[in-house]
Amino acid sequence: MPIYKTRLQRREEIADGTMAFHLEKPGGFAFKAGQFGDYTLINPVETDAEGNTRGFSLASAPYEDNLMFATRMRDTAFKRVLKTMEIGTEVSLDAPYGSFNLHNNPTVPAVFLTGGIGVTPVRSIVLQAAHDNLPHKIFLFDSNRRPEDAAFLDELMKAQEKNPNYTFVGTMTEMETSDTKWDGETGYITKAMLEKHIGDLTLPIYYLAGPASMVAAMRKTLNEAGVDDDNMRTEEFSGY
Repeated sequence: MPIYKTRLQRREEIADGTMAFHLEKPGGFAFKAGQFGDYTLINPVETDAEGNTRGFSLASAPYEDNLMFATRMRDTAFKRVLKTMEIGTEVSLDAPYGSFNLHNNPTVPAVFLTGGIGVTPVRSIVLQAAHDNLPHKIFLFDSNRRPEDAAFLDELMKAQEKNPNYTFVGTMTEMETSDTKWDGETGYITKAMLEKHIGDLTLPIYYLAGPASMVAAMRKTLNEAGVDDDNMRTEEFSGY
């Protein structure tokens, strides 16, 4: 896999404690929606035992002109440098990797179950599917504590306007701590919530992305609903 060089173009806060970083797309770089890359800081002003490389989902869609990733901003040397480095700073990119991609058979529905920052690869998939006018029926169940914590919330909701085959179901687990109005689902993703929007739970292929505990809980829920492990694909996000 070639190592690319790219430069930071801009950064923005997209949810409480979560930032998106936009970078140049290197010439000749191509990837599939849902893949990830390893980013390495070059001669950073500080480092720690966790090192200068991190893997991030390519949250941008392949058709978009630039690359983008998003992350929760923990207090580590790597993320302190990310937050403060000058626009135009060069970083190394080792990519693409991963097979968390939309399946080929358009007659089988795709159901994405995400928690927190686990939604990042799904942004790429959802936007690319709309851009390509794919016939796949796509459901995204995105769980967060509050709307303030939900990355890409407005964008993922609005994507339904461009793709009639796509349904977004956001759910919030701690609305009592929120200052934002929310008319969607509340509580954790359950079998009943899935059946309400999908119907027969044994038909789709499921994509689980989020903290390891959330992925394990969703796998257990699906197994108990009669979903075969062969119809589940997972991406665990740790230490974000």
